[in-house]
Order: sequence, then C-alpha cells, then structure tokens
Amino acid sequence: MNRDPFALRDLARRADRELEGATAHRIVEWAATEFGEAFCVTSSFADAVLVHLVSQVAPGVDVVFLDTGLHFAETLGVREHVTRRLPVTVRSVTPAMTVRRQDGEFGPRLWERDPDECCAMRKVAPLADALERYDAWATGLRRDESPTRADTRVVDFDASRRKVKISPIAAWTQRDVDEYVAAHDIPVNPLLDQGYGSVGCWPCTRRTAPGEDPRAGRWAMFEKTECGIHG
Repeated sequence: MNRDPFALRDLARRADRELEGATAHRIVEWAATEFGEAFCVTSSFADAVLVHLVSQVAPGVDVVFLDTGLHFAETLGVREHVTRRLPVTVRSVTPAMTVRRQDGEFGPRLWERDPDECCAMRKVAPLADALERYDAWATGLRRDESPTRADTRVVDFDASRRKVKISPIAAWTQRDVDEYVAAHDIPVNPLLDQGYGSVGCWPCTRRTAPGEDPRAGRWAMFEKTECGIHG
C-alpha cells in the first residue's frame, strides 16, 4: 500500500499497453492480483455493473461511494441493494461540511452559482481523502459515454492523486452494458428509464432529449461536463 508513485506510473503505462483489448474480467483479475487490499472500486450507483463484475473476481472488495448529501433517493436505493446483495464492502464517504453548513458559509444553492466549487467540496476532496489508503481504484468510465471520455485508457496513472486508475469496461458499449445487466440481473438506477441519460446530484441533473449526449443533462446551464474527478 502507498507504493512509490513513479513506480506506479511506470506500472500503469506497461499494463495499459498489455491489457488494451483484454476482457473486462481479465483487467479486473490483473488489478486484484497486483494490488490486493490496496485496490478499490468507485461507484456512483447509476448501476451496479462494475461493482458486480469486480465482486466476482475479488469478493469483499471496498466500494467507495461519494455521498454528497444531494443524491436522488433512487441512487441511494441502488446503494442499499448492493450493500445487502453483493459480496462487497460499501464505504459511503461524506464531505467535511453538511449541505446545511455549506449553505451557511457559502450561501444557499452554491451549485447554481459555482458548480465547480460545490463539486470540489462535495466530491473531489472527499474522494482524495478516501483513496489515501489505496494504490489503485477502478472506475466505470466508458469511451462511448461522451467525447470527453473517448480516450479513456484501461489502465492509467492519476497524477493528481498518485494512484493507478483502472477502467475495466472502457471499451464497452451501451449494448454490452445492457446485455450484462440482463444476464446477471444487475440493479440499475430507475431514473435511467425515466429520461435521464446520466445521474448525479439532483440539483445539477435533468432529463435528456432523444438524441442528446447522455451527459447533456449534467450541469446543463454551464460549460461543464465533468465534476472534476475525471478531469
């Protein structure tokens, strides 16, 4: 745990070359073998595809969930299902400030005025703290989700956090996801069937129109497509 960051960077570069084109299962096997307990999964609980996939290879794996205090009830429902049904350890990580305290110190509804600052306090900083105990983390990023994610590597080095960042399903399409959900009876956030292409915090998420980028409903009033966790 907490290996030398330069060694992790070189390891990530080699692994990305070797694992590009490998199955998601094989990528997870590599990560679980290489990092052991210093490996975790992060999930927004839009669905439990990645969590289920990793749990089949590494039962008991830690799943880090950023509980911003602004999630839809449906998202928390997926978290509870995963906690009860899958062989994983869900770690719900909360920001230093409650929403009420943030309102008091920065003014109400900060997300309407400065969503970057709100995300930094409620997502980016808590994740950095949560990842301190690990050397590697897995994400559910997919290249087909948006243009900003088209170059996602299956294994990368996150220089800002000095961790190896693994995206086992980077090459999957929505069809691959749907087939996996059907084959394994994976819980999916009900909002995805109600016009939401992507689900985040409720103040900053709207339904998307047919043909829109799936992430067009996130921070729709701003020139913003990512919360800061992935760039």
